[in-house]
Order: sequence, then structure tokens, then C-alpha cells
Amino acid sequence: NGVSVEGATHKQVVDLIKSGGDCLTLTVISVTQQEADRLEPQEDQSGYSYIDYSDKRSLPISIPDYGIINRNGERYIVFNIHMAGRQLCSRRYREFANLHSLLRKEFSGFNFPKLPGKWPFQLSEQQLDTRRRGLEQYLEKVCAVRVIAESDAVQDFLTDTEDDISAAPVDIKVMLPDHEVSTVSVKKSSNAQVVWEILVQRANLTAYTQQYFYLFEIVEYNFERKLQPHEIPHQLYVQNYSTASSTCLCVRRWLFSVPKELTLPDGEQAGRFIFYQAVDEVNRGNIRADGRLYELKALQDAKKAADYLALARTLPGYGDVVFPHCSCDSRKEGHVVPAVGMKSFRLHACREDGSLEAQMVELTWDSITRSESDEESMSFCFQYNRPDKPARWVKVYTPYHAFLADCFDRIMEERKWEDSGD
Repeated sequence: NGVSVEGATHKQVVDLIKSGGDCLTLTVISVTQQEADRLEPQEDQSGYSYIDYSDKRSLPISIPDYGIINRNGERYIVFNIHMAGRQLCSRRYREFANLHSLLRKEFSGFNFPKLPGKWPFQLSEQQLDTRRRGLEQYLEKVCAVRVIAESDAVQDFLTDTEDDISAAPVDIKVMLPDHEVSTVSVKKSSNAQVVWEILVQRANLTAYTQQYFYLFEIVEYNFERKLQPHEIPHQLYVQNYSTASSTCLCVRRWLFSVPKELTLPDGEQAGRFIFYQAVDEVNRGNIRADGRLYELKALQDAKKAADYLALARTLPGYGDVVFPHCSCDSRKEGHVVPAVGMKSFRLHACREDGSLEAQMVELTWDSITRSESDEESMSFCFQYNRPDKPARWVKVYTPYHAFLADCFDRIMEERKWEDSGD
């Protein structure tokens, strides 16, 4: 559906297929016979199985430190394995030795590097650090070969067991709206609400920030989705190690109401965070500056935050959540870009590559009568009233259907605030 899936996981491909709704477009790329033979070699009649060790990639895997575990009367050393700065798991030396043995049997044609040697006595700190560096170099060389890195043995080795998840605390980095990164130490099994409460303490978040912000996942460039309270941030943190930033978790605004925003006291942390997020949204084009961009750039300083926000609030798109383009059952061809704001819900027509078109449907919240998220079809459905016509159901196929439903619920809640004067 116009998205390159080179290097994508199976789940990511399945989600893309589901988000396409009733339409699936596959682009087939032809290659030479020589390249085809390399990618998918014919079986050798002699029984020799050809394995391509030449397909290599650089994975940012490291073992920056080790720790001491005391469990069930046993004391032992574990080496903490990180991917792109994010901790995946902790493993004992003998688990590395078991992995080495399994890989040598499965990939007998590969020249494996040597593991650091065994030592029957207690190791000094210097010897432990030497072993750590040796194990790190071993993993770097092994995981650089795609076919080995993607094998079940390596994947199981790098995946936490239930025992690991319950026992070992890990450091998780969370990016704040001002682009500062706060690190929290949590159990791997901690859900988003627990991580948020720990972050509140660690980053000294004020009561207003706690109320109007929450944890989000950076899932695509220019888009973040709010985490469900029951989700496990560490699992997302590990799965998304390939993201360009130092973390895939961030704190973002969870407030649509501008009148509520205007009640924040001067100098309040939440107001400062709103300023930094507004700068991001202008740079992304979600707040449409049009001819006012030069004025905004001149005010893009924390000391001028009040003036910057005063201007930004007058521009289209301020405070809105704009979703990635996706298919919709009301359009036979092309996609839509859903956008949720305090004033309305919009579906902006676009091509399948996301290029915007002129047509846009804008629905006031009073006209929307029902809505629901459908996990099975990976879609968000809503019903709206039409003048002199029967009410109509519309289905939007998006992998972010749960977040879209959250936005609808939040809007309804904030509308009640305004009606009651809260």
C-alpha cells in the first residue's frame, strides 16, 4: 500500500495489510536471475544446504555493564545486553556458551569468533570487564550476519523470559516535550501507568503536567500515539530499537481545550511544555503557519513563549492530533488523513502516498452520534447525522484505531468541562 516493507517485522507487515481495509496494493520488484539465485538459492541435490553469510548489517548491540544477582541462595554475574542504548535482557556467561554451541551446530559453515575463556575461580573486576568486552565483540560479529541474527536461537537469547521480566529492573529513557531525556528505573513488567507515576516523581512533573500530559510512543516520524495504561513500555522500548531518536517513548500533551490551557498559571511547567510541543507541531506542518511562519520563527524562544503561543493559537491545526494517512470505506480510491480537534473531526482526502488533495470533510462533534474501535478489522467506526438524510456509518482503517477512540473520548470529556465550567 505504498509503504516499503524492507526490513519490516512480520507484525508490521500484517498491520499494514489490515490497515489497508478492502484494498491491498503490492509492488513487485523484478531482479536478475543471478540476484534471484542469491536471494533464494535452489536446493542442492547433494543435500548441502546453502546459507548466505554475506548479507550483513550493523546492529547497535552492546554490553555496557554487568550486575550481581542474588536469587534463591545463589549469587552470580549477569551481563546486560542493550540494543541502540536500550536494555534487552541480562544473561549469564553459561547462557552465552549455550548460544555459541547451538549456533555452531546450526551454522556449521560459518567461522564463529571465540568466546572469552572459562575461568574456574572468582573473577576480579578487571577480569569481569575483559569478559564483558569479549562477549560484546562476540555478539557484534554474530549479529552482523543477518541469517544468524534472525535465527530462533539468537532471537530467543535476546528475548526476556517470564522470570527475567518479573525480576530484573531496567532503565527506560523518556523524552520530555523540551527534548530533555529523563531516565527511570522500573521492572520490565511495569505497565504504562506505573512508569508514568515513577516518571512524575523522577522528572518532578507538576500537578498540571500530570493532568494534561501522558506517555506516548513515537511510532512514525511526525506522529506519536498515547499509550494505554495497561501496555508494557519496556516491550515497546525494545521492539523499536531501530528508531532514530534515543528513545521511542515521550511525554506529549493530552489536552485539546484551549480555554483550559489558558487557565495555567504563569511560569507553570505544563505551559512551558505546551510551548515546546507547539514549536514541534509548527515545524511538522500540523499547525499551518502559512504566511505567519517568519513571525513564529522570530518568537521561537522560551522567553517569548507567551507571544509565540498567542499567535500559534490563532492558526489552523493548533491543539489537533493529526493521524497518518489511511484508507476509508467512504473513498473508493485514495486515502484520508484523520485529524481530531476541539472544534471538529476532519477527514482530509489524500492520495495513497499521503499527498493531500483539495477535498475535506469536517464534522462537528454535535453531529457525531456513535463511535467504536474494532480490533478485529483494525478500524475505527463512527456514525454521524446528515441533514434530511439517514445517519451514516463510516469506517476508517488505521492501526491507531484505539488511540483515535481515546481522542474521541477525551474530546467528549473536555466538552463536559466547558459545559459545566470546570
